[in-house]
Amino acid sequence: MATPLIVSEVSKSFTMHLRDGLRLPVVANVSFSVCAGECVVLGGPSGIGKSSILKMLYGNYSVESGQILVSHQDHIVDIASADPRTVIEVRRHSLGYVSQFLRTVPRVPALDVVAEPLVARGRPVEDARQAAATLLSRLNLPEALWQLPPATFSGGEQQRVNIARGFITDHSILLLDEPTASLDAANRAVVVEMIRAKKAEGVALLGIFHDEEVREAVADRILDVAQFSPRKAAA
Repeated sequence: MATPLIVSEVSKSFTMHLRDGLRLPVVANVSFSVCAGECVVLGGPSGIGKSSILKMLYGNYSVESGQILVSHQDHIVDIASADPRTVIEVRRHSLGYVSQFLRTVPRVPALDVVAEPLVARGRPVEDARQAAATLLSRLNLPEALWQLPPATFSGGEQQRVNIARGFITDHSILLLDEPTASLDAANRAVVVEMIRAKKAEGVALLGIFHDEEVREAVADRILDVAQFSPRKAAA
């Protein structure tokens, strides 16, 4: 598949089982694609469904209908209907995700948190740690923190660990959920350059960026999620 990510007529709603099965529609008929070397930004007001779209694409949210087609090791996987083992395999090799929130195993040093995706793919531990150290240095995380668990870090420090972990691999598709939300100007600029480098490598990127300066620096096009909102007719 020449296009790494194709989303076709995807819909999602939540059912409130404690409210007599009340159905809350989230998005409907979501259709778009992301090409290799392109950064598409999901735009629209807060609450319109941007994060829900990323979570559906990563397999964290189930899909009511439609297809999420991902290019994975010379074949196509539909994340919307794939079994959990397949989703995990796609995440390991083809589909990366960078959240603004870091969730890690307690007491694991930051260096190993960042290195773990490479180790899981068979890289020698020391090589993976060296790659992790390079990224943490680039993101200006003090070396004194590398052997400490990230749970003790500030929000901005945790986010830099999360970014390093997400960018350390060569995933062909990368989902970015507000990766610069807690960063200062200097580190936002570093992340912008890291995104540009991924684009130059041919990675397909889909992200949410509320920072207008960052959004303008990285976006090849902006996709207005409001067009997929079931509430748009009432707006």
